[in-house]
Amino acid sequence: MFTVIFGRAGCPFCTRAKELAERLSEERDDFSFRYIDIHEEGITKADMEKTIGKPVETVPQIFVDQTHIGGFTEFEQHAKNEGWIGA
Repeated sequence: MFTVIFGRAGCPFCTRAKELAERLSEERDDFSFRYIDIHEEGITKADMEKTIGKPVETVPQIFVDQTHIGGFTEFEQHAKNEGWIGA
């Protein structure tokens, strides 16, 4: 599975999401990810809202296999539900 994390520098939840993704990519052969810094890439809140289809208030915004999961909390819960990490 391929995960995309949209985040920004200085965001603690973005850092936690990236760390979890790094851990998963080291532990699993079927997991890879890309971290996109929205400021470096010039991605606006409006761009994110268009992609997601609803208002975006926070980062990170995370997609797993092109399905919007949510932020870090939802990503961590998704990983637990899928058995990627311990509960």
